[in-house]
Amino acid sequence: MELGLDGDVAVVTASSSGLGKASAAALAREGADVVVCSRDEERVVAAAEEIGADAAGSVRGVPADITDGADVTAVVETAVETFGGLDHVVTSAGGVPSGEFTAVTDDDWTDAFELLVMSVVRTLDAAHEHLVAGDGGTVTCITSTSVSEPIEGLVLSNAVRRGVVGLAKTVAREWAPEVRANVVQPGPHETARIEELVSAAVARGEADSYEAGLAGWSEEVPLDRLGEPSELGDVVAFLASDRASFVTGASVPVDGGRLWG
Repeated sequence: MELGLDGDVAVVTASSSGLGKASAAALAREGADVVVCSRDEERVVAAAEEIGADAAGSVRGVPADITDGADVTAVVETAVETFGGLDHVVTSAGGVPSGEFTAVTDDDWTDAFELLVMSVVRTLDAAHEHLVAGDGGTVTCITSTSVSEPIEGLVLSNAVRRGVVGLAKTVAREWAPEVRANVVQPGPHETARIEELVSAAVARGEADSYEAGLAGWSEEVPLDRLGEPSELGDVVAFLASDRASFVTGASVPVDGGRLWG
């Protein structure tokens, strides 16, 4: 399917690895010029080179802390100055600490809100004027299935990520018709985040071994496997494309059928 992304410009945050990287790669393969970012300069430069090797568009890596408003603005400005505009923003963020309600602190809640919600707020604030100035801008926010169905031991993600859904749905109304905004809800994918969660479960005694913990995630998925990051990336690219031109304000699970509704 031709997605019509040739020559478009995209920013993907927290994209040196995992689902952010997979989303950037999907957009670049479809011909978009993409700016990727993360706090680690060496990793983001390496990610840009790797994505660029299989890309129809150009890829630029920028070191940035997405909890720092000035850094986020610099990423957006780099995209505009390097490629002449901005058509698509994909927001991603690293995972927050696992744990039950009584195990997390006030600082944990504040840090989670800064990372998961305020990073999106600041990115969209920096991008707004450029998105509305184009022929049809898009915003796609990568969240988690935890926004629809809480995941045991992930109280911070369960509670805080829901704010991103409310933000995206509001932007979908307020910025229409110039901009479409959607959310994707990834289920378990083969990423470093899953490795971290499984290892934490083993440390808490909730799984007998890493292998058993990993198998537990797959058992909850009707397709009986974890997702490949590229499968999430392909959905992100579709939502950014004209093929999804009547899709806005949606929250799309990409989870192998794990959610009931």
